[in-house]
Amino acid sequence: MTAHSKTIPATLIPGDGIGPEIVESVTEILDAVEAPFVWDRQLAGMAGVDAVNDPLPKQTIESIRRTGLALKGPLTTPVGGGFKSINVTLRQEFGLFANLRPTKTIVPGGRFDDIDLVLFRENLEGYYAAMEHYIPVGEDPKGIALSSGFTSRAECRRIVKYAFEYAVKNNRKTVTIVHKANILKLLTGLFLEEGRKVAEEYKGRIAFNERIVDACAMQLVINPWQFDVVVTTNLFGDILSDLTAGLVGGLGMAPGANIGEKAAVFEAVHGSAPDIAGKGIANPLALLLAAVMMLRHVGHDKKADRIDAAIKKVITDGGVRTKDLGGNTTSKELTAALKQALS
Repeated sequence: MTAHSKTIPATLIPGDGIGPEIVESVTEILDAVEAPFVWDRQLAGMAGVDAVNDPLPKQTIESIRRTGLALKGPLTTPVGGGFKSINVTLRQEFGLFANLRPTKTIVPGGRFDDIDLVLFRENLEGYYAAMEHYIPVGEDPKGIALSSGFTSRAECRRIVKYAFEYAVKNNRKTVTIVHKANILKLLTGLFLEEGRKVAEEYKGRIAFNERIVDACAMQLVINPWQFDVVVTTNLFGDILSDLTAGLVGGLGMAPGANIGEKAAVFEAVHGSAPDIAGKGIANPLALLLAAVMMLRHVGHDKKADRIDAAIKKVITDGGVRTKDLGGNTTSKELTAALKQALS
């Protein structure tokens, strides 16, 4: 896709819980900057189960295959009933190997100021592609639970390379590879081994260091400013990206992108928050920040910059903030304030 395309088809999945509310807010703001997306609205999650008894309907998959681009609200995977995680299924279906989660301070005056780091998480392997089963012990059919994850040299290389390429393109200085090769010598040892090889290729352009995951977790809390670009395996990436979200005000400020060779799916990292659904108080910023990433992905940096500036202005002024950010503003009031800042 080029920035000169008049319109860009994209799949829009409103999702469950607060999903439809925050999606409505985000599309309003995208309209305000004349974003190029032409939406193909599709169902997934509980909305998909209710409509066609499938949390990821074929029609939704076909739509993403056609557009190669999707913005999705939070989805609820039904508990029980044998349904697989929708997010895991989407990642595998479209080979979305890179999960990209930027962490940037927007709300000033918190415990940590001026945080600006990006975490890359391998998205297809590790323990999230786990093969699990029980082994009976005596009378107990579930006496032992066994799970085996896997990593491949090819995917280790691909995600680390992607992180280094991102660092080059975005004028980042350092890539940190996070692993547990001291204990999981093969599973994450392979990741570290490939990572070091990739780092050699960027010597003199991008600095490189490595951290054991538990030490990294501690250092992210003590001195997060030492990190720039972080790349790690699936499970560690999931955990650490929630930790980094906590540095900047929580999951309400955490956008995510799932990138593959043929498709990209942008999302808020948080869940569907059924407890506040329909109350009009949900914070749309995580999904809006994901939409900003989506604009950059298709080459519309100027529109992305405008929204970024509007978010910064509204949130820094401090009068208009949703409850999770310490205010009492409704979703609609925040949306209106952002549109006002854009005009």
